[in-house]
Amino acid sequence: MENKDLMGHLDNTTSLADVKASDYKAVFFAGGHGVMWDFPDDVNLQKMTAAIYEQGGVVSSVCHGPAALVNVKLSDGSYLVNGKKVTGFTNAEENAVKMMELMPFALETRLRERGGEFVEAPVFQELVQVSHRLVTGQNPASATGTAAAVVKVINSS
Repeated sequence: MENKDLMGHLDNTTSLADVKASDYKAVFFAGGHGVMWDFPDDVNLQKMTAAIYEQGGVVSSVCHGPAALVNVKLSDGSYLVNGKKVTGFTNAEENAVKMMELMPFALETRLRERGGEFVEAPVFQELVQVSHRLVTGQNPASATGTAAAVVKVINSS
């Protein structure tokens, strides 16, 4: 890229290990199939996410973004999603795009295994779930609604 200033910022991106959760009111995890490999086992991501939630912040994600949440445990040892309404890219949607066999795990199934109360709309329809300070969107059609819900939750706290 020709924009040296932008490239300088990209070359010096802050590592998650160096991020102070206390500096943030929210975190938003966007989707895409790649995050199914990148997010779930990132210990720094898990620590930051749990810290933001436990300090009263909002944790949010859309589409495959909830892959970031499947291994997040709170200080009491429970999974962040346990007992909360949650959504994400559904098993039906994964099958519709013929990607299920390529995924390292089924997102919907894993969220249910972690105690999440998974809610789904018909395939590729918009759905946003707000459960306390956990905000999730089902698929790309849900991105705008998920972001709006995050702003609403932040403004109401």
